Amino acid sequence: MRAAAHEVVADAPATAPWLVMVHGFSQDRRAFDAQRDAFRARYRLLLIDLPGHGASSARPGPYGHAELAAAVDGVLGEVLDTSTPSAFWGTHTGAAVALLLAARDPARFAALVLEGAVLPGRPMASVSETFAHVQRIAVMQGVAAARRAWFDEAAWFAVMRERPAECRAQAQRAMIEEFSGRPWLEPGTPAPVAVSDAQLAAIDRPVLLYNGERDVADFIAASAQLERILPQATRRLIAQAGGFPGWEYPARVNATVAAFLDQHLAGSAR
Repeated sequence: MRAAAHEVVADAPATAPWLVMVHGFSQDRRAFDAQRDAFRARYRLLLIDLPGHGASSARPGPYGHAELAAAVDGVLGEVLDTSTPSAFWGTHTGAAVALLLAARDPARFAALVLEGAVLPGRPMASVSETFAHVQRIAVMQGVAAARRAWFDEAAWFAVMRERPAECRAQAQRAMIEEFSGRPWLEPGTPAPVAVSDAQLAAIDRPVLLYNGERDVADFIAASAQLERILPQATRRLIAQAGGFPGWEYPARVNATVAAFLDQHLAGSAR
C-alpha cells in the first residue's frame, strides 16, 4: 500500500535538519499551519496525514497506534535518509506515534517535541470515555453529528470554545468538519501495543513535553509520568492554553519549541 499522504516543505537549505510533524485525532496536517510558516526557513519539514485523516482518509483501518506508527514509519523510510536523525513533533495521537517509533529505535531521532502526549498502550479514562461516546453517536446518528459532538463536548477543545476568535476555533471546527470519521465507524481490531517504562527510558534523546495549563488532567498526568521516565525530558506549561496550545497560542509554543531545538540540535538549523 502507498505511504500515507504527506507534504514536504523544502524551503530551507539542503543541509538543514528534518522536522517531522504529525497531528492528532480528527485533524490533519493543517493542524501545523502556524508551525509550518514559523519553521520552514530553518528546517526541512515533513507533514504527514495519519490514516483515516486528511488526504489519507481512504486508507482502511485498523486505526490503532501500532497501525498509525507503521504508516508514519513508511513515510519516513520513503522521504528521509534514515541514517541521519530527524526531529519529530507530534500532538496527541502524533505524540503516541513518536513514542512508539522512538522506543523501537531511539537513534533515528535527534529530538522529540510532544504536545499533550498520549502514552501508547496505556488507558486514559477521560479520553476513552469521550471517544466511546462520540463513536456511538457516529454509528447511531451519523458522522456529521459525531463531529459536532466531538468539538462541542470534548474537554480538550474547551479553551477554543471559550475564546473562539483568539484561538481560531472556526478554523479548527472547519478542519474537523472535513474529518472522514472512518476511525469511528471502521475501527477494526487494532494490534495490541505495550511499551514498558524500560523501553521509554531507553529513549535517551532530548524530549520537550508541553501542555496547556488548562489541559485535561489525563494529558497533564501523562506528561508528568513521561518526565519521570525519559532521561532527557524538559517539561513546559503554556499559559492560558488548553488541549492544543500549538493551535491556540502558536507564537508562545513556537518560541518554546524553537529555543528547545536550537539548544539540542547544536545550531544545525542556523
